[in-house]
Amino acid sequence: MKILRTDAPEFQDFFQALRRRGGAFAPELVADVARILADVSARGDEALFSYTLKFDGLTLTAATVEAGADERKEAAAALPAADREVLEIAARRIEAYHRRQTAAGYTISDEDGVSIGQRVLPLARAGIYAPGGKAFYPSTLLMAAIPARIAGVGEIVLASPAKDGRLSPLIAAAADIAGVDRIFKIGGAQAIAALAYGTKSVPRVDKIVGPGNAFVAAAKKLVFGQVAIDMIAGPSEVVIIADRTARPAFAAADLLAQAEHDEMAAAVLFTPDAEWAKLAAEEVARQIEALPKKSIIEKSLSRYGAVIITADLDEAVTLANLFAPEHLELMVENPAALLDRICNAGSVFLGSYTPEALGDYTAGANHILPTEGTARFSSPLGVYDFYKRMSVLSFSEAAFTRLAGPTRHFAQMEGLAAHANAVAVREKE
Repeated sequence: MKILRTDAPEFQDFFQALRRRGGAFAPELVADVARILADVSARGDEALFSYTLKFDGLTLTAATVEAGADERKEAAAALPAADREVLEIAARRIEAYHRRQTAAGYTISDEDGVSIGQRVLPLARAGIYAPGGKAFYPSTLLMAAIPARIAGVGEIVLASPAKDGRLSPLIAAAADIAGVDRIFKIGGAQAIAALAYGTKSVPRVDKIVGPGNAFVAAAKKLVFGQVAIDMIAGPSEVVIIADRTARPAFAAADLLAQAEHDEMAAAVLFTPDAEWAKLAAEEVARQIEALPKKSIIEKSLSRYGAVIITADLDEAVTLANLFAPEHLELMVENPAALLDRICNAGSVFLGSYTPEALGDYTAGANHILPTEGTARFSSPLGVYDFYKRMSVLSFSEAAFTRLAGPTRHFAQMEGLAAHANAVAVREKE
């Protein structure tokens, strides 16, 4: 793993490449995805099933695209009891954490005859995308479905590709635990299109959440506006800020855990201690030899991995805030003190015994997080993502009269005569 100093010329090149990685979609990919979306929008099930056969090698019909109750029960029952127990432990913790995110409406009366308020309503139907290509991620399904259920979403719909037409026991069990209402055995851009536009077999949803590959991410971006989305999930990333009180082996293990996601993952360590930096890099080299995804990790680290020697912890914090990472670990003597200066991160992990892996699975906080610097303005997925808000206004005649003049004047300033007249006719009455 390369070691860089922030005052070296090559550092700026690396840091800029790191911040730009994954960014824009290739034009040809966007064009391909746009064609798929338009086709599914126009031809519905016919196009959806055609693309599922083309890309997944699976023949689906209106009778088989949705997993039935017996199929779901059989698949979930095939999961070993120990595996289900782990899912249930995670689910209980995720639910306990997210229960505190519920919201309620309000009404205010600022003067006699005036009532202004807001209703908070759950979405009628939410769509969750769960990858099922290279691997299954029941953890992501739990992270998406449990907040939706807590919010009171009317119907939770899952789209997840099924190998050979059979549901993954992990996905079936997680869906059962999380309270998913319907499961459709579809994936890719065509699944996003079906959820966004609706087909004869797949209902249209109000919001699509959950990560996927580049085709899924591009599809979500293109359908936004027709349907709400959570975020455009880019390649995963971790930044670690460490001082000499941290254990090099722990930091190295967490860098490697992030790098095994895929070749575009970023794993960066900031430390002001040059001697400690060398020890951490050596630990990476030692631990990688025993890992089954060594080739993926090597590609990831060669592109977007580095141990960076900073002038001090202040500079490390400044760089972390500029990067705005998805995951930020503070492996320093006093992590709570450093936290006060962190303003851009999806999720922050304090201390040497709070690895990012805990956040991925059993801690309880959501692991569907903003990536690619979007933590500057975005938040983790939560219950609040499954609400919509409605304004409610009520004025008595007397209260209307008190604001009629300013309202009519405002309309006239904007050149909207009909608006002004809508006030004036009531004043005449």
